[in-house]
Amino acid sequence: MPDTSVRQEPSATSFVGEPRVSGNITARALSVSGPLLISVRRIGDHRGYFMETYNRRDFEAVGVTEAFAQDNQSLSATPGTLRGMHFQLAPRAQAKLVRVLQGAILDIVVDIRRASPSFGQHVACQLSADTGDQFYVPAGFAHGFVTLEPDTIVAYKVSDTYAPELDRGLAWDDPDLALPWPDLPGGPILSDKDRRHPRLRDLPDAF
Repeated sequence: MPDTSVRQEPSATSFVGEPRVSGNITARALSVSGPLLISVRRIGDHRGYFMETYNRRDFEAVGVTEAFAQDNQSLSATPGTLRGMHFQLAPRAQAKLVRVLQGAILDIVVDIRRASPSFGQHVACQLSADTGDQFYVPAGFAHGFVTLEPDTIVAYKVSDTYAPELDRGLAWDDPDLALPWPDLPGGPILSDKDRRHPRLRDLPDAF
């Protein structure tokens, strides 16, 4: 079968400061304050491996203090499927903890906190089932990803349940943001809803 994967260079996201380590996890701060890239140690033998994908004590120790309320999972059959940029308004704003169960994604978040010194800035991380890395996204960020391989499965925890009346989005292709999406011949595969999100400059104050 032909290889339909999206070609994507490894993420160039810059790490800031020293890693935070607790138990089997290592968290690295990124160039925008708040999000974390988290690596989880796998314990392997001839059978395969075992890993703790979430341990409340260790995650709290590295700065992920939310009590998660809901687990979500998506399957995207075709590479180049883009989901985003999503967020939920206060008082039901959601922090997220994202990982890939199968395939790979480029995951991007944008700081939409008006009072933040990094308002409008973004960070991007490549996540895959091969590495098992996780991306922590605090409330106050718009979040989206594009799939890089066929049949990609993404799982993520959120800190509050879905509230449709507070569900909002940001334009994935906002020219003021210049987000680093990979080259997608023919453009990304999007839902009608995700095609209609406003630009950052047109968003009301949300956080």
